[in-house]
Amino acid sequence: MGLPMARNLAAAGIPVRAWNRSREKAEPLSDDGAEVLDTAAEAAIGASVVLTILSDADAVIDAMEGPDGVLAGAEDGAIWLQMSTIGIEGTERCAALAEENGLILVDAPVVGTKQPAEQGKLTVLASGPEEVRAQCERVFDPISQKAVWLGEAGTGTRMKLVINSWLLSLVEGLAETVAFAEGIDIDPAEFLETIAGGPIDNAYAQMKGKMMIGRSFEPAFKLELAAKDARLVLEAAQRHDLDLPMLDAIRSQLEEAAAEHGEKDMSAIFLATSHV
Repeated sequence: MGLPMARNLAAAGIPVRAWNRSREKAEPLSDDGAEVLDTAAEAAIGASVVLTILSDADAVIDAMEGPDGVLAGAEDGAIWLQMSTIGIEGTERCAALAEENGLILVDAPVVGTKQPAEQGKLTVLASGPEEVRAQCERVFDPISQKAVWLGEAGTGTRMKLVINSWLLSLVEGLAETVAFAEGIDIDPAEFLETIAGGPIDNAYAQMKGKMMIGRSFEPAFKLELAAKDARLVLEAAQRHDLDLPMLDAIRSQLEEAAAEHGEKDMSAIFLATSHV
């Protein structure tokens, strides 16, 4: 996600100083006019906005702390756009770190996968101080088709968890539907054709359903990350004394599939459902 986002920012004329834990993954950005650096601290020097998008909360905190971390180079009062999906507890850790080090946290996870990121058509779930919103919008514009401001920092993360709860339910339900159709000798492709254009059609279901039917799981969003997102949803539910048995079952299915197919697309949850 970070690579296409950085590429779109550079293409829009915004100066980009990039760092990745594996430098070779960031090197292509040099061709787009970005400056690729060896440490996060170097990337943060002189930046009015620091953007993080990493796999989980621990990775984000690790990128911020230490002699080579963002905090070693960031200026007091810089805006920290935290755009990773890291859950409520992870966001609270970031908020504490920002307050301790004089950064302004804007919690802004994104909705979308590889292709929308490449096309600059993500949806940003932004939350944070109103006085920095105009500055943040200049960053959001090249990477998104829509930015929704939801309130104080942390609200964006809670909305992302709600969206992920629905999305994970949709994908697991679709996987079981495709497996069920095949099991009773109904062509699942005909199922997709039958609902197409009607009130129960869904573009995401059409896309993921075709991947399941074709057993083709080129990753737009990796299964291992979907399993992580399911854990974050359940952690939030438990924190608020909510019982979500379906999501718990989905988490189990995701983790079972991810154990063998974690690098494949999240639609590969089908492989845990169908066992074929």
